[in-house]
Amino acid sequence: MIRSKFHPARDVAVAAGAVLLFAWLAQQAARGVPPEFDLAGREAVHAFAQPWLTWVMQGASLVGGGWGLWPGGLLIVGLLARAARGRDAALFAVAVVGANLLSEAMKLFFHRARPAPWFGYPLPSTYGFPSGHALVSFCFFLCLAEILIRAEWPLAGKVAMWSAALAFTLTVGLSRVYLGVHYPTDVLAGYAAGIVWTTLIRVAHHIWQGRGKRNAFLEKARSAHSMNVSEE
Repeated sequence: MIRSKFHPARDVAVAAGAVLLFAWLAQQAARGVPPEFDLAGREAVHAFAQPWLTWVMQGASLVGGGWGLWPGGLLIVGLLARAARGRDAALFAVAVVGANLLSEAMKLFFHRARPAPWFGYPLPSTYGFPSGHALVSFCFFLCLAEILIRAEWPLAGKVAMWSAALAFTLTVGLSRVYLGVHYPTDVLAGYAAGIVWTTLIRVAHHIWQGRGKRNAFLEKARSAHSMNVSEE
């Protein structure tokens, strides 16, 4: 899944920045009263409301929620397993399922009430911080892009795949603010948490790969030693 794409210094630095951003956003959310930029952000997004755009945002919110990601995730895991890519399937499943669990745990911890929705959209029964749609869709689409992209792809193909993954993720997050069920800080916090979580997955996979290579080297050395002993 994340073969040669892991760069420890870069990825850890980005994750550290995401942790600081999340901490600041959590501080804002814990105040009880939404900060002015949250209210201004809601109004700015709502100012672009159009009937056709509302339809698009409702669709994006549906695709980026459980009704879209769970069936899609099961299909992807099944296809990867069928293609003998069991490690990719396992890591993708851990990334997405773990993101769901992390989202629900943080919602219960922060207890932030949601704003009033617009367009008659039903208000979810869960708390608002961070946005589960933003967090889970980030892990889902970015991890999927890593799985699909191959080293031999031309640069244009890689850029197109990453652009599509980011576009889907950002559209899902924007849809939650547009529909009124999240503050902008909820969505930004979801993205920040997604960066941290996917970095942890990348680190774990890097260590896993290192151990696998080490074990293979030791096994090869033992085999060579055994052959030398038998020849003597």
